[in-house]
Amino acid sequence: MFGFREGCLSMERWIALNTLFSKTGSLAVFGLNALINRPQVGGVWGPWDSSNARDFIKFTIDQDIQVDAWELGNELTANGVGTSISAEQYARDVMELRLIIDSLYEGFTRRPLLVAPDGFFNPQWFTRFLNASGPGVVDVVTRHIYNLGPGVSNDLVEKILNSTYLDNELGHFRAVQEILQTSATSASAWVGEAGGAYNSGHHLVTDAFVFSFWYLDQLGMAASFNNKVYCRQSLIGGNYGLLNTTSYKPNPDMYSALLWKRLMGTKVLGTTLKGYPQLRTYTHCQQGSTDGVTMMLINLSNSTVNVIANLLSHPKNKPLSHGEKKLKYQLIPKTSKGSRPDLVRFEYHLSAPQQDLHSQTTLLNGVPLELTSTGDFPSMDPVVKENSSPVSIPPLSIVFVVLSDAKVSICSTQQRG
Repeated sequence: MFGFREGCLSMERWIALNTLFSKTGSLAVFGLNALINRPQVGGVWGPWDSSNARDFIKFTIDQDIQVDAWELGNELTANGVGTSISAEQYARDVMELRLIIDSLYEGFTRRPLLVAPDGFFNPQWFTRFLNASGPGVVDVVTRHIYNLGPGVSNDLVEKILNSTYLDNELGHFRAVQEILQTSATSASAWVGEAGGAYNSGHHLVTDAFVFSFWYLDQLGMAASFNNKVYCRQSLIGGNYGLLNTTSYKPNPDMYSALLWKRLMGTKVLGTTLKGYPQLRTYTHCQQGSTDGVTMMLINLSNSTVNVIANLLSHPKNKPLSHGEKKLKYQLIPKTSKGSRPDLVRFEYHLSAPQQDLHSQTTLLNGVPLELTSTGDFPSMDPVVKENSSPVSIPPLSIVFVVLSDAKVSICSTQQRG
């Protein structure tokens, strides 16, 4: 498949990779080969040969290498990519991996997670798989997202800036949660791999400023439907890496990801805005705070939008859960008065130079984001505004709005991170 036939990860290489993980504080999720030595009769795959995987996991333990999760195979669900395994057979294989993990990690205080199936979502296949594997087997259910189609497409930007098109993925997020809630499993959901446009993306689209509209919207959508982890394809490689493949300098999405991580907490709240279909809105408790709130506003239109963040209008509402449409806060017309004029807010405006969406430079509050002379990330400071003034979201831009003194009761239980 794709010109690749055989490969071997040497143990020396594996130890070297572990050294890299340790130095960088990375968490390792390892995908085991699900096809090696597997019999195939009449085009149907038989049971998994787990002997190589068992030996490898045992070596990993003996070398004191920390793996946070083990997963089995890659994109083998339903129609798969190149080939697929039936949901029932894959469930039996995953149950065998569960036994291996439990046996080899017996006595450990903390055991790695079992992650599966790490393929494209098909509701029938996923339902059958979880029903067949039963409770206590899978810790995390993962799927891949390449909803923009092939990287060679010429309409990628049109799709990214189309709010209706972006909403198409809502159905998949919702369906995954419904399957998890109706099955016997207690597994949580992750997005195990997402690059937007498959086959390595598209240069000056998936590695340019315009892709932050898709990426940040995906993060907001995934969090709204209780996905605990979102794995971006890729850190480096192809045309959708967070780092430039030759200079290793950050592409625009790296800065977008950093702001998301620094500003958006783990508790998801709701936002309502009427009359602006091209303004995507997401609200979380502020990261690292028990008092604050952060809004992310994505303007896909060619017009400036001005709104007031009326943050104290719904003090008793609960946080958003599993995509539930309970509304926490309102964005109201700019002619309205803010509810707390004595407060200030902090704004982070992301835009492209001269509105060149294909630029590989991101402006933060009008200033290009660049590494410092020592190779560190820039400070990424906000601008301060009075809360009584409207939030202005320029055309084709993204704004994070932080109200650190909102004193929202539901955020008081959020752990500082």
